[in-house]
Amino acid sequence: MTWLITGGAGYIGAHVAHAMTGAGERVVVLDDVSTGKAARLPEGVPLVRGTLLDRELLDRVLSEHAVTGVVHLAARKQVGESVEQPLRYYRENVHGLTVLLEAVAGAGVKRFLFSSSAAVYGMAHVDLITEDTPAVPINPYGETKLAGEWLVRAAGRAHGIATACLRYFNVAGAARPELADTGVFNVIPMFFDRITRGDAPRIFGDDYPTPDGTCVRDYIHVADLADAHLTVARRLAGGDAAGDLTVNVGRGEGVSVLTLARVVAEVTGHGTPAVVEPRRPGDAARAVASVERIGKELGWSASRGVREMVESAWEGWLLHRPDAARR
Repeated sequence: MTWLITGGAGYIGAHVAHAMTGAGERVVVLDDVSTGKAARLPEGVPLVRGTLLDRELLDRVLSEHAVTGVVHLAARKQVGESVEQPLRYYRENVHGLTVLLEAVAGAGVKRFLFSSSAAVYGMAHVDLITEDTPAVPINPYGETKLAGEWLVRAAGRAHGIATACLRYFNVAGAARPELADTGVFNVIPMFFDRITRGDAPRIFGDDYPTPDGTCVRDYIHVADLADAHLTVARRLAGGDAAGDLTVNVGRGEGVSVLTLARVVAEVTGHGTPAVVEPRRPGDAARAVASVERIGKELGWSASRGVREMVESAWEGWLLHRPDAARR
């Protein structure tokens, strides 16, 4: 197998590239490097700079590198931005995927793994979200991921492509500091950003129907997520029959935002108490994965805990922002 990883220079994509090459898989990366970094890639992995909207480029990459499977991670992924720019999100996430699938079908590639999201579930009012929980996204980002799943499965049925859709929950941590997330869009780096600027971490709402009143989420270490990709890719590579596998990727354990803030304070040594601000619209009280299906189907489970996520993310934060260590 030779795997094309789209978005492979990004935070998650680079971890997937390292996991796959470390396990002996051949990999080529396609990335427009708008948010990704070429330096994250394993040594010797070819990087093709370009966009999914360029069909001629896709055809050339699939042919020249004799690609036999695709791991598709390239996408816009910020919820707030998707509300402000829905046309951009549908163009890049849905139309871009359409162009990619057309190229894949034309090249006779028979394995396709799609990076989806727990955002497809929207405001699920259940203790554990299973893959059969109704998918009712509440923002354009989640809509594009659900539409992407539909496209992937339909193309798989029509063209004999074995497909998999991985619904990520909240991704955090780093396998190595240099691979850490450098954005400030998710809760842990948002906490880091506040405390290293001398501000108190912010918690949005403490009156939810949860044990401590703050939202409860399922956090997955990015290294575990990368390992899940490797496991699923090998499952696809090993089978001859087309079909779809859709699984949640999480730990199956909920952690409240207040508990997370306390872990961040312990790890960083910045003990400024968090301040509570009003709820944000669209935040569910609880979003925790059922991981029964991925365990049964693949024998896979996450192995890293929340403290390890915070510690590894903090090491990466200090590497990329050395001034933060002196504050």
